[in-house]
Amino acid sequence: MFFKVTGRDRTSGARTGMIATDSGTIRTPVFMPVGTAGSVKGISRHELESRIRADIILANTYHLYLRPGMETISGAGGLHKFIGWERPLLTDSGGYQVFSLSENRKLKEEGAVFKSHIDGSTHIFTPENVIDIQRTIGADIIMAFDECTPWPCEYKYALHSMDLTHRWLKRGWERYRETDPLYGKHQFLFPIVQGSVYKDLRIRSAEFISSFEAAGNAIGGLSVGEPAELMYEMVQEVNRILPESAPRYLMGVGTPANLLECIALGTDMFDCVMPTRNGRNGNLFTLEGIINIKNLKWKNDFSPVDPLGTTSTGTQYSRAYLRHLIVSGEMLGSVIASMHNLEFYIWLMNRAREEIESGSFNTWKNSVMPGLIRKL
Repeated sequence: MFFKVTGRDRTSGARTGMIATDSGTIRTPVFMPVGTAGSVKGISRHELESRIRADIILANTYHLYLRPGMETISGAGGLHKFIGWERPLLTDSGGYQVFSLSENRKLKEEGAVFKSHIDGSTHIFTPENVIDIQRTIGADIIMAFDECTPWPCEYKYALHSMDLTHRWLKRGWERYRETDPLYGKHQFLFPIVQGSVYKDLRIRSAEFISSFEAAGNAIGGLSVGEPAELMYEMVQEVNRILPESAPRYLMGVGTPANLLECIALGTDMFDCVMPTRNGRNGNLFTLEGIINIKNLKWKNDFSPVDPLGTTSTGTQYSRAYLRHLIVSGEMLGSVIASMHNLEFYIWLMNRAREEIESGSFNTWKNSVMPGLIRKL
């Protein structure tokens, strides 16, 4: 993978760049819609390509491993062919999903033994077989197996977890180096920085991860309940250490405001289920503020969902009509809301790149931030 920084903001750490993969080019900063099981909920491939214009989407190793299973994905020739997506793909290692199953998993040096949330069957993820599974899936960017610590957690636990993640990385990295892609496209492994919200642990982890000189690096274990300011502090410390020559991926983040603040700290890649999950629940992101479309105040509001025109979906439907669909339980309502939110996130990234390249990102960020956090 070739990463090139193409622009920098004069008053912050924000930067633009290009990531070249065999499946296409990714412009950064980038938001990656989450297609956990190979599908972004409620959004067709055509809409992702033509309306939302996503450069890359994310899928999840844990869910794909359990269903449809590796035999099916291998038989299709990899996930790209299975879902008909020709642009870049990233797969999370499944670590977050496994460790969220606190009642149904057991952590060992070898790996994580867990029970399927589907049928209760027992499985094990190791640093090695997670690489093998992601080879079978065939994503362009794959992640090392790690433990995602909860918040809050004690220092002793965070230290133990970080050390385990580092030992697992050594094993996963070796498996990655001794195996080859299965479908003729390069795959690039990103290590993951851990350390909870402890500054010294984050610094140690970032230094250890940097020593692998990977094509890109990820920051995990944040946006798990801690205050946003604490998250920003950790991101800032880590980004001071992670190499400038590789993209920095903040996993599972976040709100539009979170994204802009972390872009200002030098972060390049993001993913989050928030646009689609919140959309299904009737929450819409706009530059004017966050709309809970279920509120009675929108019942007879026939203005567009997005009167500022940042999204094509938001200009096509009125707030009154979308409210009617959502409160009536019509699935079209969830589709429209999800589409608008994803379009808005991608629009925000596109606009951020423009502002960075013109050197005015920080000024623009500060001007739009009040609207991004306001509740209408």
